[in-house]
Amino acid sequence: MSDELNAPPGVDPTRASVARVYDYLLGGKDHYEADRKVAESIMVTMPEIADATRENRAFLIRVCRFLATNAGITQFLDCGSGLPTAENVHQVVQRINPESKVVYTDYDPIVAANGRALLEDNDRTRYVEADIFEPESILDNETVRTHLNWDQPIAVLFVATLHHHKGDRGRPAEVTAEFVKRLPSGSYVVISHLVDPSDGSGDDQAIAELQEVLRSGSLKGVIARTKAEIRELFHEAELISPGPDRTPEIVPLIDWWPDGPLLRPPNIAQRIMVGGVARKP
Repeated sequence: MSDELNAPPGVDPTRASVARVYDYLLGGKDHYEADRKVAESIMVTMPEIADATRENRAFLIRVCRFLATNAGITQFLDCGSGLPTAENVHQVVQRINPESKVVYTDYDPIVAANGRALLEDNDRTRYVEADIFEPESILDNETVRTHLNWDQPIAVLFVATLHHHKGDRGRPAEVTAEFVKRLPSGSYVVISHLVDPSDGSGDDQAIAELQEVLRSGSLKGVIARTKAEIRELFHEAELISPGPDRTPEIVPLIDWWPDGPLLRPPNIAQRIMVGGVARKP
């Protein structure tokens, strides 16, 4: 995809895409010069920004392992999944249980088309074109309704997606409310989100600088929220503990059941994303 002259029909290689910028920061190959320029402009302000994307991916992998192993979940709905890259949801959960079913969604038709092509040999995984900020486009989608059994628990993932809404600040809460309402009892909701500390900490200025880069560039519209605001996105779903003997709460992604002890302090990029996992009673 990195060849601008041979871009797929309908793709504007001169306009940056959130999915392709993320792919570039993860070290992928599906991006163009416009995407690289946006990513590099962010890195001027925050050289460690690639660490944030890697922590987000690592969080996703740990959560999927937990849900597939400890929680026994076999159905996953990844909302705003972006481009398929290394260690996707289906790869993680189907290693644990080959019968697990996954549906990926993305509003970008080209992303969805690429996803379907890459997954055409996996009969337990689907990729549909739908907009997470129009929940009915997902919840009422025929593939979503038929591929997943809505009488059994489902894990819904909003990983680094809800902060990209460019309109009404309250819209993401309305979106997650609709999902939580429709989910069967015993389902899980997973959210990672750009955080606004709003506590006078040293992170405030660094995050404000990053937000300014995002607002002034091709990815403008990103909205950070406080931990309390992010907690509200889960509604009545009950947060689980982020670690042994810990109170259920929203935490930096690097701090959610890490694979081992943190042997050095996290940098600012590793602190700008927080999240949690909650279970619907």
